[in-house]
Amino acid sequence: MSKRYVLFAALPYAYSILRPIQSEIKKRGGEVAWYLEAECEDLLRPDEKRLATVEELVAYNPDATLTPGNYIYHFIPGIKVGVFHGYFIGKRGEKTYQEDSHFRIRGWFDLICTQGPSSTEPYKLLEQKHGSFKAYETGWCKVDTYINGKQPPATNPPTILYGTTFTKGISSSEAVYSTIKRLAKERDWNWVLTFHPKLHGSEIVERYKHLAESLENVRYLHNVDLESVNEASVLLCDSSSIILEFMMQDKPVVTYRNTNPGPHLINVTSTDQIEQALDTALARPPELMANINEYVKHHEKYRDGRNCERVLDAIDDFILNHKGKLKPHKPGIWRKFQLRKKLGYWK
Repeated sequence: MSKRYVLFAALPYAYSILRPIQSEIKKRGGEVAWYLEAECEDLLRPDEKRLATVEELVAYNPDATLTPGNYIYHFIPGIKVGVFHGYFIGKRGEKTYQEDSHFRIRGWFDLICTQGPSSTEPYKLLEQKHGSFKAYETGWCKVDTYINGKQPPATNPPTILYGTTFTKGISSSEAVYSTIKRLAKERDWNWVLTFHPKLHGSEIVERYKHLAESLENVRYLHNVDLESVNEASVLLCDSSSIILEFMMQDKPVVTYRNTNPGPHLINVTSTDQIEQALDTALARPPELMANINEYVKHHEKYRDGRNCERVLDAIDDFILNHKGKLKPHKPGIWRKFQLRKKLGYWK
């Protein structure tokens, strides 16, 4: 009998993370359906099954539900699987895993699929401490899309991808706007602009969209997707986890006031330094590229295009060997109540 899976999406970034898993599920003959929270924009394709209500979600009776978010509905049948929406890169300057919310155990997940040494080692320690979940090092499922769809970057003219975090006080969107506008007019470069979903509709994003409408060499993308990452030669960013995603393709990154800089980045502290930094990045200095490779290996163990296989294998192993044998979760009665109240679901 084939297994049933639910892909649980709270924000649009979930599509690019979960679709590679969907492909592997179908490849194995499994059944798969999506559940979108009310806040998540519906970008499903005609061939993708949607569960429109909580009642349909529960009735679907999945063997496992996967999400890249921080929580999941505790009353969904089957095991709950966390697959991450980014990497632990110390976005707010954190130096240890104890300081970072990336490793907060909220009590929602049975199985957590880690990406590489930077996330596996902390989660293994937390697994032993709590005893309510298991951590499997599978690699991040989104990486399969980057690896399997990898293309050489365009070089004539080169494309610069600009992406930013939404975190207040860290986002570079206001600071670098004038510089990007000037460089787009003066340099023979193409630009792709993309923003975290939580920034959509803001005044600064509207200004970038207007810039894209007014210049032929500037393009605005609603969400980061495979095409925007593959075609670009260099990323301009601040402290977003997109940095690591971009480096996965052996490409350099220029950051503006990164909160955790290192030899894998070309970090600048003034907008006047951005143009020269981009020129340096486009030259791909050998020492920089070697540092990028070491940094990526620390965060993402696998780059063989088989991470989704490992995720599904981990689910199979968990169901066979650990389901029903771990300590109970402790998300708290109050949090469970709040979730049910939000949904109006009391069954």
